[in-house]
Amino acid sequence: MAATTAPRGVGMDSLAVRQAMVRKLQAQGISHPGVLGAMQIVERHRFVDTALANQAYEDTSLPIGLGQTISKPSVVARMLELLCQGREGRIGRVLDIGTGCGYQAAVLSHLVQEVYSIERLRALHEKARDNLRAFRLANVHLLFGDGMAGYAQGAPYAGIVAAAGGNDVPQAWIEQLAVGGRLVAPAVTDSGQQHLIVIERHAHGFTRSVLEPVLFVPLKSGVS
Repeated sequence: MAATTAPRGVGMDSLAVRQAMVRKLQAQGISHPGVLGAMQIVERHRFVDTALANQAYEDTSLPIGLGQTISKPSVVARMLELLCQGREGRIGRVLDIGTGCGYQAAVLSHLVQEVYSIERLRALHEKARDNLRAFRLANVHLLFGDGMAGYAQGAPYAGIVAAAGGNDVPQAWIEQLAVGGRLVAPAVTDSGQQHLIVIERHAHGFTRSVLEPVLFVPLKSGVS
């Protein structure tokens, strides 16, 4: 985690506000130093509507328009910790499915070498582009397209992370995962509930782990 410095800024711009959020994440069991550092750096309030900015550092999902939400900080941190766990330094190219407002792509930019982030709703793709412009993140590439198909042009990926859940993990994502790569996504299991799924690709096959129950917006195909 980044070294603690004297709080700066005021209100939502204050580093102290983000430090308090990170302490709550640690209390919930998040321990990966890189993830905690990235969560501390990225200003979440810049990715939500002004009227909701005072809730930006609470552990809650918030609406971002078109029936979509920005995930809870604890969910973002948990998924990215699973993505990075046991891997030294920045990991390689990562596919972020469901850009939304761009927050998760911004956090990922501090953890990986390159982020390809894809969004199927044009209005959100454009909102994310506007939100991220001021951050000048040269390693983040925003794509408009059908996330269910992944993005074959950038494959293979060291990691794939999705912010929407379907009845299963699309085969296209699995095929685009590099050997040694890891996929973290919500999907409906045999219980009928959404759970976090982690799929790892090895030289001779895949391993699949089913973790805690979660609640994400539905994964949909096509663009709009």
